Amino acid sequence: MTLEAFADTIIPGAKRWAGDRAIAGISEGGGAVEAGALDLLETPATGVTAGLEPLAATLNVHAIGYAEEHDLPVDDAVPAFVALDYEHRAALVRQLTTPGHPEKDGWVSLALFCNMAYDSAAHKPTAQALAEGHPGLTAMDIGVPAADGRWQYGQGSYGRPLADIHPATTASGSPA
Repeated sequence: MTLEAFADTIIPGAKRWAGDRAIAGISEGGGAVEAGALDLLETPATGVTAGLEPLAATLNVHAIGYAEEHDLPVDDAVPAFVALDYEHRAALVRQLTTPGHPEKDGWVSLALFCNMAYDSAAHKPTAQALAEGHPGLTAMDIGVPAADGRWQYGQGSYGRPLADIHPATTASGSPA
């Protein structure tokens, strides 16, 4: 729940249900959580999976200190970071990611993975993510492959092709 709240602070989304505490609900549509931030973080290739529980625990310790510093009420029904409203979550994340903070590198890495889940669906094949309505790829209007299976645009970015296709290019688009 703490990591979901962190991911939602990085790229906010809509609440999944009325009583959803992890998602602040300050945005319409899907955010980092719906985009699969936790799935990506739990992928061994990220190299952060072993540190997720300690990061969540440390984030809650920081949230307790932040709440005390700002005279905020403590809600023991949920983890301390989850209990903060969005504005306070964002302020705490800004503190943790500010240059000079001794833990900055860890929090920035965590934030980058949240962005990566939203921006590229790095934890699943692009075609699958698009078929499932991935919120980040949909928001960026990423197209689908052409009928021949190639990912291409019908027109070059400057209104013309940048180069002719090499005559030895195979039908799959690979160089011969």
